[in-house]
Amino acid sequence: MGTTKVFGYIRVSSIEQNEGRQLKKMSAKGVHERDIYIDKATGSNFERPFYQSLRNNLREGDLVYIDALDRLGRDYDGIKKEWQYITRDINADIVILENETLFDSRKFKTMGDMGRLMEDQFLSLLSFVAQQERSKIKQRQSEGIEIAKAQGKHLGRPKMGLATLSKSQRKILEEKYPEWKGGSLKGVAFMELLELKKNTFYKIVKEYEENNLIYS
Repeated sequence: MGTTKVFGYIRVSSIEQNEGRQLKKMSAKGVHERDIYIDKATGSNFERPFYQSLRNNLREGDLVYIDALDRLGRDYDGIKKEWQYITRDINADIVILENETLFDSRKFKTMGDMGRLMEDQFLSLLSFVAQQERSKIKQRQSEGIEIAKAQGKHLGRPKMGLATLSKSQRKILEEKYPEWKGGSLKGVAFMELLELKKNTFYKIVKEYEENNLIYS
């Protein structure tokens, strides 16, 4: 068995969500940035590119930190299957930071067969809760859509624009715009600072230029 490596796995449900809170937890555990895998995808299945990459890179004795069980996934059977594959087939370990005293596969392994039984029971309970929560969310969303339709409200995400930026985003835009325009700040880096996707970024920059009478 080679040198033990420590990894972190982070999942947020969409590209607009910020993974900063989870990253802070991984950093506190000493996980190197290069060993943190981040997916911005639904937890309904496990065909996520970075999760699959992590899975393929894990070796016996490695350790994976995950913020909460539902960050691994929200499918009852899938969570159990993936947990058992990592901890038993690969013989790596998982620690769930939200329930660290309870969910640390290393502790179960020291208890032999009884530990496996306890681990399966706890995992079944919490993965079932995760799946039930997902079902409740979908039900609430469905009910909300029906109510909104009945009230004649517009559905869908509000359009992003200059007016929708937060104070911190507006400050970054104003401070870094000259650097970007002058070529010392790359567009990709500017987008990351603003936490915006490419199309939204250029739309907002155009609006900012028009409002401030800035032209190329």
